Amino acid sequence: MKVLTRVLLLAVLLVASGAALADEPAANPADTLYMDLAFGRVVIQLRPDLAPNTCNQIKKLARAGFYDGVVFHRVIAGFMAQGGDPTGTGGGGSGHPLKAEFSSEPFVRGVVAMARTSDPNSADSQFFIMFAAAPALDGKYTIFGKVVSGMEFVDRLKKGDPNDNGKVANPDKIVKMQVASDVIAADEKANQPKPREQTDPTVGEMPKLHQ
Repeated sequence: MKVLTRVLLLAVLLVASGAALADEPAANPADTLYMDLAFGRVVIQLRPDLAPNTCNQIKKLARAGFYDGVVFHRVIAGFMAQGGDPTGTGGGGSGHPLKAEFSSEPFVRGVVAMARTSDPNSADSQFFIMFAAAPALDGKYTIFGKVVSGMEFVDRLKKGDPNDNGKVANPDKIVKMQVASDVIAADEKANQPKPREQTDPTVGEMPKLHQ
């Protein structure tokens, strides 16, 4: 009886875990970002199912090199790290504001969302990564992704002054931000064998004399 109970319990756990996995969107290199920091690579899985327009803009900016060298100007320990402003002041952007794409997705550790002003439709290029859960933010900011690898590198970002709204002196920066599918395609192209050059069979032959 005990053996049967254990088997049934195991079956229930497997079904439950399978259902949980089914709820997670499948990884897609075209919807994955590589954010390289000085400490290592952070992999962000984008969520176009939650915020398609935001994901498209983030990928467009990444492909244009917009985020390369941009700092994390506001980092609050135990809360979040904010970056994406090319001026490093918290007041800059790309000049292309986005309409809000709020969802019921909860704000938990690793979530990546768009920063904004008091205007819900003011998100642009700035984003933040959560160090911990913050239910108070649920439904109020556009979530567009989640860190699936390298969160330990995000944890190492220099923290700001808690008495100055988390403003960071000499902040850490994004070395490079890329769309994973672009990196994979470039690597595959670089590793392709070069075609062999065809040699001219007449090269090296002595010219024939006509009689």
